[in-house]
Amino acid sequence: MSRLTVAALAASMLPLVSAIAQPSQTGEKRAFTIAAIEPRGGANVSQEALPTDPLPAGGGYVLRHPDQTGRWEVSTYLWSTPQIVVHQGDAVSLDFVGINGAAHPTEIKGLDKVFTLKRGHVVKVEFTADKPGIYPVICSAHQPTMRGEIVVLPRSP
Repeated sequence: MSRLTVAALAASMLPLVSAIAQPSQTGEKRAFTIAAIEPRGGANVSQEALPTDPLPAGGGYVLRHPDQTGRWEVSTYLWSTPQIVVHQGDAVSLDFVGINGAAHPTEIKGLDKVFTLKRGHVVKVEFTADKPGIYPVICSAHQPTMRGEIVVLPRSP
């Protein structure tokens, strides 16, 4: 694979890994969308055996046993944007969108933000990034996988 291909591939995947706000001299308005998603995959037992090793405890992983056709599935609950990076002083607006999962009781630790996100709904969370640090975003129903973080970087002079 050529360097150009690798660079293009890496650049195309960056939005999936994190959302990073670039610094300015004063606080900026930053807006992000974070979806509650459930990627899944599966197979037919005639092609691939059902895994026998247990998945980690908690509602974050789901293993569906074979149905009448022999198909089994595995899935995990995630935040579509697991990391948001902003700078101190930024006005941040987060739109949480419920796509998969009936309900996601969520807390943004250190920012005093608590809400339940439901499928088909949007919850807007707004705050000013006053203090540098890492603020976990946790859905308590789907641990250990449905975790994210808001990283507030100090504003450089």
